Order: sequence, then structure tokens, then C-alpha cells
Amino acid sequence: MAIKLSDYEAGAPYSGDYEADLAALQKRLAHILVATIVHKKRAIVVAEGWDASGKGGAIQRMTSGWDPRAFEVWPIKAPTEAEKARHFLWRFWTKLPAAGEIAIFDRSWYGRVLVERVEGYAGEAEWRRAYDEINEFEAQQCFDGTLVVKLFFHVTQEVQDARLKARLDHPWKRWKVTAEDFRNRARRADYVAAAEEMFARTGTRWAPWTIIDAGDKKAARIAALTAVADALEAAVPTDPAPADSDVEALARQAFGKEG
Repeated sequence: MAIKLSDYEAGAPYSGDYEADLAALQKRLAHILVATIVHKKRAIVVAEGWDASGKGGAIQRMTSGWDPRAFEVWPIKAPTEAEKARHFLWRFWTKLPAAGEIAIFDRSWYGRVLVERVEGYAGEAEWRRAYDEINEFEAQQCFDGTLVVKLFFHVTQEVQDARLKARLDHPWKRWKVTAEDFRNRARRADYVAAAEEMFARTGTRWAPWTIIDAGDKKAARIAALTAVADALEAAVPTDPAPADSDVEALARQAFGKEG
């Protein structure tokens, strides 16, 4: 079934107890990260979406209770000259998680079929070819044991404008607004068309898309964290790993037979 972004614009306020529900989700995610570590699993979380759609806030809350040794957040910007001299996926291969780690991409390889397509940084043959290249790349990760979770944060133009204005009015947030935000805003219809084709061409059984109605920040955060927790729990064993026999022997020596 085709994904239409206009179906995710209700922006309804969160109806539950936000603080309590967020705390429960963060505790759940903290447990999942430990399970990822002890069972040596790997996962990738992709966060795509509009400027000012709340990706960063959701990532911040998702990782607040995580051991920093076991995850990495990769904020993806324009490629460097060295990266542009190689295949567009090369710079992402270098950022993939090892066993027992989770990698979060704040924007990702989907820039090829979004901003690079719309702004003309990639030729038509390049971005059209990228759909198959991305699907194969994600399939390689999944079939090698890495879970791939893909979120797209959607807001209406009105909500985005209000948030951009609020950032400009805030002395400690105005740095987040760039000229690129306004270039992208001016081509919103092109970005909508590109995003919806992206969903159709890259929403696979091994790496489907989850669209987050981000019109209300609290509701979006709960939805995003729930989607990630549900996906991780389905892929990572949640039972504790057996104790290391060598460590148990050392403990008996240190603490006695009762230890």
C-alpha cells in the first residue's frame, strides 16, 4: 500500500501521561541495549524527516539511558570531497555498528534520493540507480544479522514554519536554522514527491518504513521510541546471558563458596 504523507498530519496532542510513559519507554530501551550488548547483536536506526520535525529531540530521549560505549549517533551532513570521490554508500559502510552496538543515523544514505535528487547534486541516472543500491545495502545488513529500523518524521508546512520561527527567536537555538532550511522549504512539493517515491521503492519486508506524525512533539517522541523498542525487542533476545564460568570461578575464589 502506497504511503501518502498527507495521511500523517493530524498532529493530535499526546493523550497519555507523557512523563510516565516516556520514563517507562526509556527504561525499556535501556534494558534492550543491555540485551544487545550481552547477546552481541547489531542494529541501525535511521531517522529521516523534515527540518524542525523533531528527529534530534526523539534521538536525545531514545538514548538518554544508554551506555555511551554501546551506541553512536551519526549526524549526516553534506559529503566531503574525499567522500564524493567514492561511491555514495562508502561513507556509511565506515559507520556501521559492531557486535553489541546500535548506530543511529540522523539523516542517512537516503539523502541520495531526497536532497541530492531534488537539489540536483546527483544526476537522474544516479538517484534512480540508488533505490536498488540502497535496498541491496540494507538487505546485506539484515541478512548478516543487523536489524534496520527506519523512521520518517513528518510535519505540515505550518508546523515547520512555526518551529523555524521559534528557533530564530531563541538566542540559543537560532544557530540550528540555515539557508538550506529555506531552500528546502521552497521546494516542499518536490520533496514530498521524492519522499513518497522513496517509501514505495525502498519499503522492503526486511527494512520497512515507519512514518511518525510529528505535529505534536510529545506524541511523536512516544511513537518513535515505541517503534524502535518494538522492533528491537522482536530481534534481540531479552533473556539474560549465562554467567561466565571463568568469572564465577574468580568470584568464588574472591568471595568464598557462598559468593
